[in-house]
Amino acid sequence: MKKRFAVGMLLAGGLFGQSLPIPDGPVARDVAGAKEMPDPSINYKVVFDIATAAAKVDEVNPMLLAIARFVNTLAKNGVAADHRKIAVVIHQQGTPLILNNEAFKARNDGHDNPNIAMVRSLAKAGVDFRVCGQSVLANKIDPKTIQPEIELDLWALTTLVNLEMRGYVRVGAN
Repeated sequence: MKKRFAVGMLLAGGLFGQSLPIPDGPVARDVAGAKEMPDPSINYKVVFDIATAAAKVDEVNPMLLAIARFVNTLAKNGVAADHRKIAVVIHQQGTPLILNNEAFKARNDGHDNPNIAMVRSLAKAGVDFRVCGQSVLANKIDPKTIQPEIELDLWALTTLVNLEMRGYVRVGAN
């Protein structure tokens, strides 16, 4: 009886035979009787807007954790990878998270960049990362020090508008 229940829970949660896209990332907890749930038939086109930094230099940006939770929750509930079109636009105070470890350490009293592992995991899961070129210029960042998973765009505003015009829903900064 216990085995049958456990198998039923795995099937109901959408995890049977698959692992989460972000293995070390969070996932939304189940809520009994929840009305609105991820819908495997929907093509999720979402752009996350990161314009703020973590509270402390040695913490992962909280928006990266929210993105991981979103991607994992979609997957847990049966939304296939080809139905998850997730983009991230980084600008303003969020910009330092783009730096490779050496450049981050040079700017932050020797602290390692805590965001690198999460950016890599999200990118591996298909998340598209962009950084605002204007923020890169304003922060005097050498483009060679940007993590390889992150693409450099002209301007966050242009990227956000273009993605929204292509049907992406914007989540994050105002």
